[in-house]
Amino acid sequence: MTRISTAPPQALTAALERLLDERSRRALAERAARISALYRSGGTTAQAILCEDDALAYALYRLPATYAATVHVLGRLTERAPDFSPRRMLDLGAGLGTASLAARAIWPQIDENALLDRSEPFLALARRLAGPALEKARIIAGDLSAPPALGAPFDLVVASYALTEIAESSLDHAIDAAWANCAGALILVEPGTPRDYARLMRMRARLIASGARVSLPCPHSAPCPLEPPDWCHFSVRLARSRDHKLLKGADAPFEDEKFAYLAATREEAAIAPAPARMLARPEVLKHGLRIKLCTVAGIEEVTVPKRDKQTFAPIKKKDWGDEVVQGETPARE
Repeated sequence: MTRISTAPPQALTAALERLLDERSRRALAERAARISALYRSGGTTAQAILCEDDALAYALYRLPATYAATVHVLGRLTERAPDFSPRRMLDLGAGLGTASLAARAIWPQIDENALLDRSEPFLALARRLAGPALEKARIIAGDLSAPPALGAPFDLVVASYALTEIAESSLDHAIDAAWANCAGALILVEPGTPRDYARLMRMRARLIASGARVSLPCPHSAPCPLEPPDWCHFSVRLARSRDHKLLKGADAPFEDEKFAYLAATREEAAIAPAPARMLARPEVLKHGLRIKLCTVAGIEEVTVPKRDKQTFAPIKKKDWGDEVVQGETPARE
């Protein structure tokens, strides 16, 4: 995969720093700690984000990781479909427009963004942070499970860390609405937990029943072959700024964000999936590498010996989440 910067756009970072200068960093850190504790206990955005300062604290605490995961997933899409060139994008559960900014970093030709969220504090801060990239965006108040009429379907629809808060009883309505508004590719990015993976598989099955093609990360549209306690998730590493470390109460200069994702496409815009994908970091053995793959045939664990230089050389460069194409797949164990 061509490596794409996981750092938020400089214009957004500068805008956040200007807002930071107007506020007490200690007070924002306290807000961030309260919000984090509320989310961990099952709270929702409506309970956690009550004003613009709450939205700002959340942005400083979570935006870097959300942006990193989302831009990474969109990079996977362009890796698989280099000719995919969306012009109109719908950002569901947009928050501060993080997914829209990630998409524009990859496809600068996007000339229409619609940002939908039900949180007024988030939308108010999104307007302040919009900058040149999103200054013409449509910012719409609405619920994901019952969105207002949005006009013609969009080339690209993204719901990033948004559906995790939707109640089980409303999840089917939300995914049906997202699919109805999609004319090309629908991207779902969720926290990399067993619970969110299970919900993602529920949405995957519903999309397939509605005629969607699964393009990423799966190599097929058959039921997921993984069995509990295993689950499909990936990881992206991002650098922490000084303020980010302060709000997290952390010393490490980086963090690893775990996420799960899905890309579904319309038949007419179908994107062929990769033949296989790595489901974990390669295990280093004395005589080679052991890799875990999701393939059309199911889950396979294969060993690549160092002596097989033709196969070992390209596999050695692969990492967790990378696709493995024909000619790179080693023999089964």
